[in-house]
Amino acid sequence: MDIATRVYNHKWKIDPIIRSLIDTDFYKLLMCQSVFRNKPETEVTFSLINRTTSVPLARLIDEGELREQLDHIRSLSLSRGESTWLRGNTFYGKRQMFRSDFMEWFENLRLPAYHLERIGDQYELTFEGKWHEVMLWEISALAVLMELRSRAVLNDMGRFELQVLYARAMTRVWEKIERLRDIDGLSIADFGTRRRHGFLWQDWCVQAMREGLGSKFTGTSNCLIAMRREVEAIGTNAHELPMVYSALAADDAALARAPYDVLSDWHEEHDGNLRIILPDTYGTQGFLDHAPDWLAGWTGIRIDSGDPAAGAEVAIKWWQERGEDPLQKRVIFSDGLDVDKIAELHHQFAGRTKISFGWGTLLTNDFRGLVPADALAPFSLVCKAVSANGRPTVKLSDNPEKAMGPADEIARYKRVFEVGAQDRQEVIV
Repeated sequence: MDIATRVYNHKWKIDPIIRSLIDTDFYKLLMCQSVFRNKPETEVTFSLINRTTSVPLARLIDEGELREQLDHIRSLSLSRGESTWLRGNTFYGKRQMFRSDFMEWFENLRLPAYHLERIGDQYELTFEGKWHEVMLWEISALAVLMELRSRAVLNDMGRFELQVLYARAMTRVWEKIERLRDIDGLSIADFGTRRRHGFLWQDWCVQAMREGLGSKFTGTSNCLIAMRREVEAIGTNAHELPMVYSALAADDAALARAPYDVLSDWHEEHDGNLRIILPDTYGTQGFLDHAPDWLAGWTGIRIDSGDPAAGAEVAIKWWQERGEDPLQKRVIFSDGLDVDKIAELHHQFAGRTKISFGWGTLLTNDFRGLVPADALAPFSLVCKAVSANGRPTVKLSDNPEKAMGPADEIARYKRVFEVGAQDRQEVIV
C-alpha cells in the first residue's frame, strides 16, 4: 500500500478515520462487557483532556471536519463479519469470550450523542450517558483528534514530500524493529491505537512488527487490525473501572474497598492471562499493601506510570512476601516506551519474572523531527471518565503529573489511600 498517495488523495467519506466500531482497543470491549453486566444503570460523563496545551487543536482542526468525523462514527454498527469474529474467535485461549446478551446489545448499538464546543484554542468534547454506551467513544475520539491533527500538518505537502516523509518514518520504525530483534525472549505487542498517527500507519506498523519480529510480536490491542491481519487481540483492563467504582462509593470505607471490588467482579468473569492487576490508579504501593490475599494468585501486573523499574521491583517483592514465585508471574510495561527503555527493562528483569511490553505512541506516532517545527511530534491527549452518577472521578497515579480530579477530592483520595510523597516525571505521551 502506498500510504503517501492515500494521504495525498484522502477525503473523509472514502477514507474515514474510524472505519468500524471494533477499530478500538480490545480491553475496551472486555471492560464494556463487564460494565454491561455489573453497572448497567450507571451514568458517566467522559471528557477530552489535552495535557499538551501548547498544541492548539482548535486552531489546527476545522470544527466542521471534526463534526463530520464524529457524526460518521455515530452511523457505524457491527458488520456481520465483525460480529462473527467476536462471537466465534478464540481470545486468550477462550472461545465465546463475549456473552450472547452482550453481543445482542452490541450488534444493535449506535454511539450516543456528543457535545462539542470550542474554548479558546482547544476543543471541549464530552459524552454523557449510560456507562457501557458512552465508554466506547473514548478510543474513537482520541484517534479522530490525533489523525485530524496529522492531516492538518500534512495538508500542504506535495506528493513527493509526503513520499519522502513516510519513507523516513518507515525507516525509523524498521530500525527500531531491527534493534528489538536482538533481545532474546522478547514479548511485545502494539498498544498504539489511542494516539496513533493514523489508522493506515498503525496497520503498517503492525505488519512491520509481525514480519520483523516473528514470534516475539504477540499481537495488537486494535480489534479491527487483529481481525484483518489475523493476529492476536491483546488487552485486559484500564484505570476507568476503579475510577468509576470509586466515584460511586458512599463513604471513605467503601472508597477504600472500591479498587478491589472492581477486581472481584473481574475475577468472576476472567481467568489466566486476563487476570492482570493495574495497581497504580491510587498508588501502587498502597494498593498492594492493602490487597486481599487472593489477588496475589493473579497472573501478573501492568506498570503504567511512575518509574517502571521501581514499580516492577515493588511487584516482585509483593509476590515474594506472599509466597508467590515471581518467575511464574508476568510484568507488563506500557508507559511511554521506546526501544532504549524496552531494552533496559528487559535486561534488568529477564530471569526474575516474565516480561511483556505494550508499545504505544512511540511505535505508531513517532514522526519526531521529520517536519518543520516538529509539528508532528506526539502529544498527550486523553479522554477520561470525569463523573459517575454526578460525582467526580479521581485518578492519582504513581506520577502526580497524571493526577486528575477536583483538588478537594484528590486530597481526600490521597488520605484514604495513604498516598505519601510522589516523584514527578515528565509525561511524554
